[in-house]
Amino acid sequence: METEPAILALAALAQSTRLDVFRLLIKHEPEGLAAGEIAKALAVPQNTMSAHLSVLSRAGLVTTRRISRSIVYRADLTGFQNVMSF
Repeated sequence: METEPAILALAALAQSTRLDVFRLLIKHEPEGLAAGEIAKALAVPQNTMSAHLSVLSRAGLVTTRRISRSIVYRADLTGFQNVMSF
């Protein structure tokens, strides 16, 4: 792993809400959670949660898949393992 992606991932996890999101998604592997369920579980407004999920996605720590009208998020354990190996 290159330095820049590692910095991006570590910076994403350095914020408490994003760290809570990532920990929640790890607990819900492999099925993942819809964005609205994540926001509800952590009592965070949906628009704020969307911003946090975008940061985690750009950092390579979460993956998404669309199911009907929902976007389901999953922890990218391989991405996280790469960061920890760095």
